[in-house]
Amino acid sequence: MVAARPSEAAVEQRRQEVLRVVVDSGGVRIDELAARFGVSLMTMHRDLDDLAARQLLRKFRGRVESFPSLTMETATRFRVGLHVAEKEAVAAASVEEVRPNSTVILDDSSTLLPFARRLAGIERLTAATNSFGVARALAGGEREVLMIGGRFREEFDSCTGPDVLRGLSRLRADLAVTSATAIAQGRLFHPIQEFAEIKEAMCAAAERRVLLVDHSKFGKTATYAHGGVDAYDLVVTDEATPAEEIAAIRERGTEVRVTPVPAAEDFPGDVPQYRRSD
Repeated sequence: MVAARPSEAAVEQRRQEVLRVVVDSGGVRIDELAARFGVSLMTMHRDLDDLAARQLLRKFRGRVESFPSLTMETATRFRVGLHVAEKEAVAAASVEEVRPNSTVILDDSSTLLPFARRLAGIERLTAATNSFGVARALAGGEREVLMIGGRFREEFDSCTGPDVLRGLSRLRADLAVTSATAIAQGRLFHPIQEFAEIKEAMCAAAERRVLLVDHSKFGKTATYAHGGVDAYDLVVTDEATPAEEIAAIRERGTEVRVTPVPAAEDFPGDVPQYRRSD
C-alpha cells in the first residue's frame, strides 16, 4: 500500500520544526536532519530549499545554518511563524478591548497580526499603525486606516525613524495595543533603539494601553529598555507564562489577563475563556 502524502499543513509543521532545530543548534548537517525527522534526503532538501527561499535559514553544501541572533529576534519573517497558537489565543482574549467608533494605535509586532485580523468585525474604527502587515489586515469595511510613514524597513515590513515619532505626537487615540520583544520582572526591552522609542511614543499617544505578549518573551532582556508594565493598563498573556513574572506585573499595579491556548486546529474560532490574575 502506498503511504498517503502528508497534507500541506503537516509539511509546513515539519518545516517549522526543522527550522527550530537549526535555530537551536546554530548549524547542522542535512543528512542528520533527514535521519532525525525520518524522511528521505530528497524530502529534507525540499524542506530546506523552501525555508532558504523564505530567508529563514542559510543552506550550504551538505549543511544548513541559522541567521545571526539579532536578525532572528527582530525580522518579521522569523517572528510570524513562531508561537502561532499562543498569539491567536492572546489576540482572541483581548479583542474586546476595542470598541466601535474608537481610535486605536497598533505597533508592528507579529503578535499584533492575528489581533488586527480579529478587528475586521469592528466597524467605524480608526486604526493607526507603522506596520504594512497590520494595515493590510485592517483594510476594508468602514474602518479608516492611518499609515504612520517614515523610513521603510523591509525586514520588518514597517516604518521607523523621526517621522514616525512626529506622526505619533500628533495623534490622540482611545487605545494603544503593542507587544514586546523581551520582558523581565515587569521591565520591557527591545534590541533596536528605534523600535523601543516607537513603542513608548504609542503609549504616550493613547488614553488606555494594552500589552499583548506570549510566554516566550518573558525572562529575557535586550539592549534597549522602554519602560515597564506600569505604563500599561492591561497585560494579556498565555497560561505558560511563569508565575513569578505574572506576580511582578501585579506588583506594579497592572492588570493581567491569562488565557489558555487551544489546540491549533481550533483556530480560527470563538474567543477562548480567560482568567484574570489580579
